[in-house]
Amino acid sequence: MRLGLNIDHIATLREARKIHEPDPLEAIFIAKNAGVDLITLHLREDRRHIHEDDVTSILKHAPLPVNAECAIDPEITKILCALKPFKVTLVPERRAEITTEGGLNLKHPKLQDTIKAYADCGIEVALFIDPSLENLQRALELGVGVVELHTGKFSNLFNTLYTSFKRHKNRLDLPEDNIALKNMLELSLQELAQSALKGQGMGLEVCAGHGLNYASVGLVAKLEGISELNIGHAIIARAVIMGLEKAIQSMQEAICAP
Repeated sequence: MRLGLNIDHIATLREARKIHEPDPLEAIFIAKNAGVDLITLHLREDRRHIHEDDVTSILKHAPLPVNAECAIDPEITKILCALKPFKVTLVPERRAEITTEGGLNLKHPKLQDTIKAYADCGIEVALFIDPSLENLQRALELGVGVVELHTGKFSNLFNTLYTSFKRHKNRLDLPEDNIALKNMLELSLQELAQSALKGQGMGLEVCAGHGLNYASVGLVAKLEGISELNIGHAIIARAVIMGLEKAIQSMQEAICAP
């Protein structure tokens, strides 16, 4: 199981003061020493955290492969085709959103051309998708070899149930509405499990990520067929308290826990 560290929120902290620190590049060397396998960053159209200069500097100096998340946007495509990250993951993007809210629209009219533009530059393309057989089949038709399953629905359900569980002092006899929530969580995990296996069976490389934290990641890490997890906010949030290296190590332990 590869671990990709998303460093967007290091840049978010920098942008709070519009100054030069913390520098996301510095975190990459700590991440490598802690055993992280790749770096993920999101070059958004609104540049709310990562900027072109960050991507340029990171690709020049980073000792780890870089996975650049981005929207289907001609300007971003031009920038990344010139900079040539190891992988580009196409994601949906809305200016008003706090964070990515779901999987990519695989019927986007410019999707095929965007995939071709990156492929022609020798850049691996992954599609960030909601877990479903239909989306996996469409990804194959589009000619990509990698998909990343959006775990946001699962993560949101887990966090809601986990909060309620703690509020009721870890009681097993949860209120009736939480029993329904638990069933929804199990269904969401089942959707991820089925998509991971089916994707692997189709010859796709299956990654996963979005909203996973130290409490929830173990359930997804145990699913057969998933080769990579991309996690950012939970690790960076804990790093503020305990340091980045220890935060990464704690996540690795959570991923590998029996």
